[in-house]
Amino acid sequence: MAKREKPCECERGVPLWMVTYGDMVTLLLTFFVMLFTVARIEDREFRLILSSFKGSLGLFEGGQTLSKGKLEEMGMNLESLPATEKGTTLSKALKDDSQIFEPDVKTKRVRLTFEERGMVISLIGDGNFAPGSAELNPQVIKLLQKVGFLMRQYDAFFRIEGHADRDRVDRGQYDTNWELASQRAINVLRYLAEKQDIEAYKMSATSYGKFRPITKSSTPEGQSINRRVDIVILTGRAAKRKYKDSALPLNKIPGTE
Repeated sequence: MAKREKPCECERGVPLWMVTYGDMVTLLLTFFVMLFTVARIEDREFRLILSSFKGSLGLFEGGQTLSKGKLEEMGMNLESLPATEKGTTLSKALKDDSQIFEPDVKTKRVRLTFEERGMVISLIGDGNFAPGSAELNPQVIKLLQKVGFLMRQYDAFFRIEGHADRDRVDRGQYDTNWELASQRAINVLRYLAEKQDIEAYKMSATSYGKFRPITKSSTPEGQSINRRVDIVILTGRAAKRKYKDSALPLNKIPGTE
């Protein structure tokens, strides 16, 4: 009786080319799923997602691991984006401390918003800035005393953003709304630096003119809201609360007399 030949043993495991092929198919599937839902993704978030691919496919020099925290501020690169965990902790502290503006929010002299870049304190009352004027009246100064008090509680950078309404300016004093909004921001910055002892190197001033309105209403009330200054407490990598375990001394807040 003839002896049966022993069959050849097959190699165990998956061929290496199938591992590479499977990885490529998975990545393609993920990419097309992302394209399918791109209509729901904001432009800035989409650019952040695409940036994470840089260097990972061998097409560009260098690679980056993208940890999306709070949205990048102008001038920041991906590596300097704050981590989500740290940003969340700081935002919670800011929300807790923002109670000092509660009376002003109720009277619509202040508007508080929490954005991805940080906390925005908007001085929006119709009596804060007169049309065509950058002068800091007593009402604005009273609010800025509170703002300065809150700013001193944080090791952070602050951005002062000036805004104007759509009305034409007096050419004798300002050429355009750009200059008017810029002067408002500079006046606020100088007051915070000179009267509230905020370190000047931590602050910057910028102007958006009439091009970033809160409301499109052409009524006097609507225009007064757009005629404002925003103070932004930037929750970047270097930002932290000075006093972690203590509450704000609410009985010592200036501007509450």
